[in-house]
Amino acid sequence: MNTNSTTVASGFLNDLKTKTAASHKKLEELPVSMSIMSPDMKIEEYAKYLNLMHDVHADTEENVFPLFSGLLEDLEKRRKKQLIEADLSFLNYEVTNSEKVFKTENISIPFALGILYVVEGSTLGGRFILKNVSRVPQLSTDKGVSYFNGYGDRTGSFWKSFLNFLAAYEQQHNCGDTIIEGAVFAFDSIYNHFESR
Repeated sequence: MNTNSTTVASGFLNDLKTKTAASHKKLEELPVSMSIMSPDMKIEEYAKYLNLMHDVHADTEENVFPLFSGLLEDLEKRRKKQLIEADLSFLNYEVTNSEKVFKTENISIPFALGILYVVEGSTLGGRFILKNVSRVPQLSTDKGVSYFNGYGDRTGSFWKSFLNFLAAYEQQHNCGDTIIEGAVFAFDSIYNHFESR
């Protein structure tokens, strides 16, 4: 990427962050989202949050991932549904039946990229949440926290490589508005899902 295209790419990524900020903030302010950042978080609240995120990842892996087969090299390494299942199993909680979160049909690759941006971004945020949940004695031994541990020490580099892919795709296809639309849709869909449960 030359300097000019790097500037264009960072301009788009800034736009994406700015135009999704309100939806992102709204989601973070929901009681279920705030509960896992609370200093006196209860295991029941943690399990409820994991169950809700299980729905998000199950839907993403079933309906969004197939669109990126052959496009995103490390796609398979980005699956997290099984991590949530392992965490809930460790805590002796059952995974509730998965519910569709992203209620839309026939999505385009750019729109799906917006959804993936939100879901991948949650992994980055998960590293901050990990610091809080690890204070709970039951979760202080690296057990029950594999989902929030994300990609471990490689979480930052996984995020950067995804952003590079996203920016390059946007530049090549000039589809920034659709990616942003997909990201806002994803934040709002997760918000609605969290609020309804």
